[in-house]
Amino acid sequence: MIVTIDGPAGSGKSTAARKLAARLEFPYLDTGAMYRAVAYRLIQLQANLEDPDAISKIAAEANLELDCGPTYTRVSLDGHDVSEAIRSFEVSKVTPCVAHNQVVRDLLVGKQRKIGQALGSLVTEGRDQGSVVFPDADVKFVVDASLDRRADRRFQELMADGEQVSREQIRDNLAMRDSGDAKQWAPLLNPGESIRIDTTRMTIAQVIDRLVQHIEQIRGKV
Repeated sequence: MIVTIDGPAGSGKSTAARKLAARLEFPYLDTGAMYRAVAYRLIQLQANLEDPDAISKIAAEANLELDCGPTYTRVSLDGHDVSEAIRSFEVSKVTPCVAHNQVVRDLLVGKQRKIGQALGSLVTEGRDQGSVVFPDADVKFVVDASLDRRADRRFQELMADGEQVSREQIRDNLAMRDSGDAKQWAPLLNPGESIRIDTTRMTIAQVIDRLVQHIEQIRGKV
């Protein structure tokens, strides 16, 4: 069974996907980590972020590997574990340059499909998992929340990690990313294409229970 969870940054989809995978005992694929890893490499190389060809070349040459377990996705870049390093706000600011590069997207989508084929069953989250990468997924979710709630969540996460960043900077970054990312999951908002869950006023436990409830209903119909 393939379960996709798409939606904007800060909506809680990563935490929900990880915890849902643990509940189902499925591997968890964090596709955003792949884009972040390329962004991290761009920062390391001080690449020209306005040169799409340079970004594409760096992405193609990067040796990117993922280890997907039921509670984690570990990311290796050229033999080095960068799972924690890619979570900084600096990487978040550069990631849109990667995500909006169609050549890079095509490259990473291919990698994601190979991972899905190798694993068989998984919970995967991102921006286009149900619309592009796994259009025939068994269950598709779109997880969303208000911009202010998403900014609060991301601010708390980064503060806990010792990042020096303001809530306003985070909110602006999320708004900017929304303007370019929303079209990727927009097809999933059409009737019958996915199950939409607004997490603005929900706890993570409530979100997981709702996801499991829908999955059990769909399993019962198979």
